Amino acid sequence: MSTAAAFNPLILIPCYNPGRRIETTVRDASPAGLPIWIVDDGSDDQTHRRLTGLSDQLPEVTVLRHEENLGKGAAVLTGIQAAQAQGYTHALTMDADGQHPAELIPGFITTARAQPKAMILGRPVFSEEAPTLRVQGRKISNFWAELETLWGGIGDSLFGFRVYPIEPLITVMRQTRWMRRFDFDPEAAVRLVWLGVPAINVDAPVRYFDAEADGVSHFRYGRDNRLLIWMHLRLLAGFLRRVPRLIGRRLHDRQAAT
Repeated sequence: MSTAAAFNPLILIPCYNPGRRIETTVRDASPAGLPIWIVDDGSDDQTHRRLTGLSDQLPEVTVLRHEENLGKGAAVLTGIQAAQAQGYTHALTMDADGQHPAELIPGFITTARAQPKAMILGRPVFSEEAPTLRVQGRKISNFWAELETLWGGIGDSLFGFRVYPIEPLITVMRQTRWMRRFDFDPEAAVRLVWLGVPAINVDAPVRYFDAEADGVSHFRYGRDNRLLIWMHLRLLAGFLRRVPRLIGRRLHDRQAAT
């Protein structure tokens, strides 16, 4: 089977009470010409009706639903397992709140098509309205993600605008009961590097919307930062066991490049 024939992507949008921005996000993503799967992670009835309305209006939209809120990672896992069962090979993940640049979807897909074994990681370019605390705080998580992979090329560990090869992502998620909530994005990147999946970084502007512009954020500084601290402690323990293998891979890659 040729590489082109084996490449079958879709857009995957996990969401939990995303507000009105979900409609804009889906309509902005629609011109890419890909199936759009939304995983409703236990949203309220009003949101569920809004999502159902989108699937009725747009034939490319499919809605999957969790009856209760299980977390972003759990929603992604539900989506990619169902997608793999229907023959999809790659999932472009994006948030429902309009922060991710839908106009870059074709470029990300083109890059993934050329490198189907790699994960394509969006590297955020922040505008002036980005919250300073979040911009600076993510640098800490990025440092630890790079350390945990021996500088494996993760440009940004938290930005969720990515293309994942589905099969290896399912593999690493089934190996752990974690990475089901806000810890999904950084842990997925680290574990995929451990598995040997190359990381390709592509710059992408990120937008923030306040409440007046229908912006919705479920990020909680205390709760989610505690989750990230616990995640990095677990990953550091896993990293120490993998140091010889990671060093061997770096040496092999260096020799192959000469």
